[in-house]
Amino acid sequence: MRELVLEIEEEVCERLDKYISSLFPDLSRSYIQKLIKEQEILVASEKSGGIPKPIKASVQLAANDQLHIHIPDPEVLDIEPEDIPLDILYEDEDLLFINKPKGMVVHPAPGHYSGTLVNAIMYHCKDQLSGINGVLRPGIVHRIDMNTTGVLVVCKNDEAHQHVAAQLAKHSITREYEAICMNSFGENVSGTVDAPLARAKNDRMKMAIDPMGKRAVTHYEVLTNFSGYAHILCRLETGRTHQIRVHMASIHHPLLGDELYGPKKCPFSLEGQCLHARTLGLIHPRTGEYIEVHAKRPEYFENLLHRFSSI
Repeated sequence: MRELVLEIEEEVCERLDKYISSLFPDLSRSYIQKLIKEQEILVASEKSGGIPKPIKASVQLAANDQLHIHIPDPEVLDIEPEDIPLDILYEDEDLLFINKPKGMVVHPAPGHYSGTLVNAIMYHCKDQLSGINGVLRPGIVHRIDMNTTGVLVVCKNDEAHQHVAAQLAKHSITREYEAICMNSFGENVSGTVDAPLARAKNDRMKMAIDPMGKRAVTHYEVLTNFSGYAHILCRLETGRTHQIRVHMASIHHPLLGDELYGPKKCPFSLEGQCLHARTLGLIHPRTGEYIEVHAKRPEYFENLLHRFSSI
């Protein structure tokens, strides 16, 4: 359990939940909002007579306010470890890098309480996983979509989790993805999409470009142009939900197989988008040295590249 009382010296010109997320980069914004809603975060103000009171996530703190933060210990996780084979790329006492296969959900959610990466790493790591970031996500500091393959890092203790989360918050982690997208490119073989993202207003399952959303930046490079398709490399400057999928669709190059942001019918028998996280690089939390891990392309991806190159 973590408890903290902060005296606010100057007016804070941002939402309460955003301000607290800057204090605790290891906690997700949604988890902070949950703590506010459950009255684990209170504010004592002149108006409240100095008594800590519940407050909304959208309010701003004033000078001389007092912020009372209570972060409960992680609940006992009622998720069963499962002996699911893992493609381990690198492992030490702090970190575990895994090549996630297509179709595997990262952490339990409604409809997916078994067969997830969390079930697998709980079996592999036993009790050596960080407890930060909610009861359903032990060790999970970031995630990739169910049908995206590739390298993902798991943290084995809270210190490692906090260190990696801080790097994610500063956008200092190297993240490279390979993708196959619709429509070949012209002369522009590289570019950048700098467009903010937010949850789509008419479909909560989708993300959308929104001027009021969070800044999102994707750098892309065309590796090979095919007839009607392109093999591209994307480097993330930020890491928003569905970022590459939305950004590439916005410039008329939706990812092949992405029925959410591209054509509903795919000319090939695919399970979701052709997207592979090939490289993840970060500063190791214990040694302070830069470590970079690579995941080879999955077989289906290689088969498509071979097929397109032979046309």
